[in-house]
Amino acid sequence: MLRSGAEGPACGNLLREMTTDRVYNVLFLCTGNSARSILAESLLNTLGRGKFRAFSGGSFPKGQVHPMAIELLQRMNLPSENLRSKSWDEFAAAGAAPIDLIFTVCDNAAGEVCPIWPGKPMTAHWGIADPAAVEGTDAEKAFAFRKALRELETRIKLLTSLPIDSLDRMTLQAKLREIGKAGTAAECA
Repeated sequence: MLRSGAEGPACGNLLREMTTDRVYNVLFLCTGNSARSILAESLLNTLGRGKFRAFSGGSFPKGQVHPMAIELLQRMNLPSENLRSKSWDEFAAAGAAPIDLIFTVCDNAAGEVCPIWPGKPMTAHWGIADPAAVEGTDAEKAFAFRKALRELETRIKLLTSLPIDSLDRMTLQAKLREIGKAGTAAECA
C-alpha cells in the first residue's frame, strides 16, 4: 500500500488501493506524438503487460505516426497496430482513463504548460533525443530510432522492476526521476 504521509486525499490515483494485481496507467508525452512517445507506449504495453497500461499523447500532435517508428516496432516484433498521433487533451477530458504516471520524453513537452491532470498523477521527465529530427541518410535516421528505442527500453525495464506498491510517494517520485537519467546515449553506445 502506498503511504501518503501528510498529503491527504489530494494525492490522487496512486492512493487508490494498490495490490500486486493493480494495473497502473502510464501516459508518455511528447510534442508531436509521432515517434518517442509512440515507441514508449508500445514498449511498456509489451514489457509491462499485466502491471502497466501505456498511452501516449502530444501537445501539438503531428496527426500521424512516423513511418520509421512503425517500421522499427514491426521489425522488433512490438505492437504497432492502433497506434496514432493524438492530443494529450484526450487524457485530461472527463471519462478518460485515470492516469497514474506521466513521463515527458522530449524537452519541449517538459517545458510546456500541461493540462490539469485528473487525480494529480506523478510526473517525471525522461528526455530522449528526437529521432525524427535527425537529418542524413536513411541508415543514420534508422540508427537514431534504434538508439531512442534502446534508451526507452532501459528506462521502461527499470520502471517495470520497481516495487511500486511498496514505495511511499516521495521515494517513488525520486526513483522515477532517477530512471529518467538512465539509458542515456553514453550508456547505450
